[in-house]
Amino acid sequence: MKIYKYNATQKLFGKASKVIPCGIYGHYSPAPLVPATDYPFFTSKAKGSRIWDIDGNEFIDYMCAYGPMVTGYGNPKVDAAAQKQTKLANCVTGVPPVMVELAEYMTDLIPSADWAFFAKNGGDVTNYAVMIARAATERKKVIMVSGGYHGVSPWMQGEGHHGVMDDDKKNVLVVKWNDITGFEKIVSDNRGEVACFISSPYHHPTFADNEFPAEGYWQKIEEICRREGIIIITDDIRAGFRLHMGGSSEYFGYKSDLTCFCKAMANGYPISALTGTEALKSAASKVFYTGSYWFSAVPMAAALANLREMKKINAPKIMMNTGEKLLEGMVKIASSYGYNLKVSGAPSMPYLRITDDPSLMLHQEWCGECTKRGAYFTSHHNWFISTAHNEKDIKRTWDIVDDAFKAIKKKYGNKY
Repeated sequence: MKIYKYNATQKLFGKASKVIPCGIYGHYSPAPLVPATDYPFFTSKAKGSRIWDIDGNEFIDYMCAYGPMVTGYGNPKVDAAAQKQTKLANCVTGVPPVMVELAEYMTDLIPSADWAFFAKNGGDVTNYAVMIARAATERKKVIMVSGGYHGVSPWMQGEGHHGVMDDDKKNVLVVKWNDITGFEKIVSDNRGEVACFISSPYHHPTFADNEFPAEGYWQKIEEICRREGIIIITDDIRAGFRLHMGGSSEYFGYKSDLTCFCKAMANGYPISALTGTEALKSAASKVFYTGSYWFSAVPMAAALANLREMKKINAPKIMMNTGEKLLEGMVKIASSYGYNLKVSGAPSMPYLRITDDPSLMLHQEWCGECTKRGAYFTSHHNWFISTAHNEKDIKRTWDIVDDAFKAIKKKYGNKY
């Protein structure tokens, strides 16, 4: 099987490092891609479930741009809607009518939504949601889950991160996932001071197994929050529309007061949304929050087309089924070489880990071996399945997985 080389990638990264902080920053940084020499850093083109790097190497993409690609790169229906809107207007003086149409569609689609607000990034709407909660309750404290990620505003980042001060975190209270007792204690210790609880619908941290809510978890959380006047904010940035078209709170059976959407909304066009209940509409209207490009019409048209298509084809079911088949085969292949490949989280956005080496170094090396054979895997983050991934992709991926395990077994023998 061909092993990819990345000569053009390394050359361009050298240039990038001279004019861009870190060369490549943020979640696309090469830092967590270990070994970095096994990965491409620059993508030249994409189509369907595939990407091509600047060396001409082709990959089945299981990161999907870290989530925004959901119905296939270059989806003709989504792109046609965007192109049609481009000919009319995009970022102009005045609000595009498509914004109202998209808001109407989302409030019909999502049972917990009585209104919708649009921005660009996930962090835009998670931050806005907390501001609304504080405005509505006149309280300042926020409860979040340890290891949860809600964006890059200082209050969201962990202590010790550069540029984050102690004062930025002083009103943020941290609880362990699935810890109802801990949650009740925090609420009791801060009674009348907590504005909101913000959490993803299930726990999907980096470098760790993903965890579903324990039986009755969300129902108990909801009971406590209703009793104490605490607003429930669901950060559905990653999982939104990958579990249920009505939002992940529908999948897990609870009612969210404010829900944040982004990645799967528009198949890569830049847009995010906050939806909320009628009870919070007045508070939302009082919080001033805006951005230069938040009224751009093209992403709204793309989102409308993408969500309609996802609902039509029952995209969550497709992604779940594809993920289940892919993962079942991968686990069997791992077992045939004597390895335990653990899968956690939803099949539509799974996290994988080879458990035979607790340091994760073996898993990192295996992901690199798969990537340089044409299946783009990361070792630190959950993956994403799209509706564009098909039977051909699955079979090709199984071949790559087999060859990568063969290489690992040859190198380490029975050490692991």
